Amino acid sequence: MPGPIQSIERAAAVLRLLGSTDRPLGLNELAAALDLPRPTAHGIIRTLRDVGFVDQDVDSARYLLGAGLQELGRGGWDPHDLRAASMNWADSLAGSSGLAVQLGVVSFTAVRLVHHVFRPDGTPQRIRTGAEMPLHATALGKCLLAFAPVATPRTRDLDLHRWTGRTCVTVAALDAHLATARHRGWASDAGEFEAGTGGAAAPLRASGGVVVGAIGVAGPVEELFGLGGELRPKLAEQLLGASREISAVLASTP
Repeated sequence: MPGPIQSIERAAAVLRLLGSTDRPLGLNELAAALDLPRPTAHGIIRTLRDVGFVDQDVDSARYLLGAGLQELGRGGWDPHDLRAASMNWADSLAGSSGLAVQLGVVSFTAVRLVHHVFRPDGTPQRIRTGAEMPLHATALGKCLLAFAPVATPRTRDLDLHRWTGRTCVTVAALDAHLATARHRGWASDAGEFEAGTGGAAAPLRASGGVVVGAIGVAGPVEELFGLGGELRPKLAEQLLGASREISAVLASTP
């Protein structure tokens, strides 16, 4: 069997050392304590800093444990931080598409909306932030099932309740939808949760490519999809563009 990976062992040692003291440590102290060449220690600490596991004090240039480690314990990005990082692009997507925009995260066996931008046509709408919707019957939910399988339940463990005549109510049908979503980069809902209302959603990725949420557009089915049932090309381009831009922000945030 392959042996342990030395670089990971060294990174773990750096984190343990920082966690063993109540004061920030300098690079020379870290290198000496771990018997590492200074360039090696610097490469490890710089990488840990870039992913948010280590912070660097601005004034002293010394290092301490970072807030990114706390995210591991709570299962990923804080929804408020995710919303803050996404708001500008969500607003822009609503304006360019003419549709409502929603941001969702996994909440046990559901998808919870953490941000909702009204469609900009002035029609009566109600805010849905905080609402939970089924994973299997919504674009946001299916997007999370497809692209964040570790964070979501297995399809065979879901309650595949029939919400409309179009809802996927078998594991085989849902798995086929998810395979299609992974192939094209976005998931869809053509009236599966609310009759006549559809959606499309794309994943939001943080550092390392980990999916931490999904962004989606929602509106009348006929406005989203063409006669063949495919998402209108311009809308797909706008959705994927917003997804990429938000993901770039998330990936660059420690």
